[in-house]
Formats: sequence, C-alpha cells, structure tokens
Amino acid sequence: MKPRIIVSGRLSPAQLAELDEHFQLIELESPLDLTQPNVREALREAQGIIGSSLLITDELLEASPALKVIATISVGYDHLPVDELTQRGILVCNTPDVLTETTADTGFALIMATARRVVELANWVKANQWQQSLGPALFGSDVHGKTLGMVGFGRIGQAVAKRGALGFGMRILYSNASPKPDLEQALGAQRRELTALLAESDFVCLTVPLTADTEHLIGAAELARMKPSAILVNIARGKVVDEPALIEALQQGVIKAAGLDVFAQEPLAHDSPLLQMTNVVALPHIGSATHETRDAMAQRAVDNIRMALQGQRPISLVNEEVWK
Repeated sequence: MKPRIIVSGRLSPAQLAELDEHFQLIELESPLDLTQPNVREALREAQGIIGSSLLITDELLEASPALKVIATISVGYDHLPVDELTQRGILVCNTPDVLTETTADTGFALIMATARRVVELANWVKANQWQQSLGPALFGSDVHGKTLGMVGFGRIGQAVAKRGALGFGMRILYSNASPKPDLEQALGAQRRELTALLAESDFVCLTVPLTADTEHLIGAAELARMKPSAILVNIARGKVVDEPALIEALQQGVIKAAGLDVFAQEPLAHDSPLLQMTNVVALPHIGSATHETRDAMAQRAVDNIRMALQGQRPISLVNEEVWK
C-alpha cells in the first residue's frame, strides 16, 4: 500500500500527479483542523504533510503517530515547532534558493517606490490633483549613488545588494552576517556593526530570519540612530521590527519613509495607522508571489517530501540532525 501524505496547499495538477504515482494523497481545501471531518483519521496514518502556512500543534502531532516529514512551501519556517519536530524525529523541509531573485525584486521595488513616492503620487494623479508642475513638496529622493545597508546578508540580502551596487552604483554596507570577502571584493561591500550601519545608510533593508535574537531587532532606539532622511524596507518578517515604534518614528519624522511587505499581524489590521500614512508603501506579503516562483517553490516541496519518504536526503532540510 502506498504511503499516505496530506496535501494542504496549492499544487499544480502535474505536481499532484507526480505525488499520486508514489503516495496515497489526502487533499485538504482548508488548513489542518482537527475539528473538521476526517482530518484526525487522515492524520493517523499520514507519513508526510506538504503545504503552506501549516499550523502544527502538539495535539496535531499526537494525532499523527506515523508522521516522518513536513514539507513547507516557504523558505521561512518560524511558524513550525522545529525543536519539537526534531525531538520526535520528524524531518522539516523548506524551499530556499528558488525564491531568492523574486524576493529581491520585491525588496528593490520597495526601495524605488518609497524613494520616488510612486504609490503616493500615482494616487495623487488618479485623484485628479495634477493641475500644474510639481513643486519641491512632492519631490522624491535619488536611489543611485546612495548607501544601502543590508541587515542580513544571506541569499536574498546579497541579491538585493547586487541590484543596488551593480545597477544603481550604491555603496553597500552589511551587518548581522559573517564576513563575506568575495562579495566585499565584487560589490565593494563593507561589514558594519548594526549601530554603525543604521547611522550611515540612506536605505536600510531587512532580510534576516525571525528568531529569538532578531525579534524586534529594530525598535525605537535603532530607528533613532537612522538618518531623518533614511528609508526602512522590510522583506524579512514583520516581528523583526517593533511595529508601534516604527509607527511613532514615521509619525514624528524620525525616519522619512518605510516600504513594508511583512507585518506583525497578517493580514494587516484595517485600523493600522500604517494604512493612513502617505510615507508608507504597504504590500500584502508578495515577496515570492509570482506564478513562476510559487510553482518552483511548490515543486521543491514536492521533491523534498518524495525524496524523504523514499529514503533519500531531501534537497532542502532544516533539521539536519534528524537525518543523521
């Protein structure tokens, strides 16, 4: 009998067919919910779970005695109890690499949109307020030749930095990462302590993972160290920033603007002050949201779960110690 896996996320017909060759599929249209009919029964024999935004609770794990692997369709895995899964000997797989360039595109789009006030002025034109030539009150800021500070210098951070250095002649600083001598030579990047990076940068772009050490990494004190003309861009996780402190900094002119693809609460609350600010570009967490990239992420998750349950090391394994 084929091993049973639960599918709780968007997969293409071809991807479902690929899995169906090897496994018995239980497709769920809604997130894993033990109160829904047949979910508990399906979990009892499931050896694998594949999906996005998976909510894995202790109760769910207790109901899944045969579970061997969880393949999340995301690069981030802060929503998964990795330590608990590791203790239970359950493999956790994610989808890095395939979304790097697309997420970097989003980050640089936010840099451009905030600096040149693209959303604000597009809305201004649509409201039929363009009656004469623009004056200095509506001018934006240059991006080329400015200093871009990358907080986090992994795959995505490096990809954003390459766009800035090679495409816009920007000076690159980076922090919260080990030394990168090759990139220092290729891009002229310079490593800085976070406090120095914040003080020197015209644009501060966050790409660090969310951990206990990075939660609220950017708070009131850090925002106060930035230039009043500086712009903060967050394509990491919402909780990397102390959101109330950011709101106050934007309201008080401590920094100039913010480009945000992630928030402490998602979807963003309808009464959030961020929605009323013209100096904020807010996106609905679209970092990897293109047809091509989401399909590639789903395929990586398919490959991960298939390989894991066939006794092969998955391509993208989070908890290596379980495999060893």
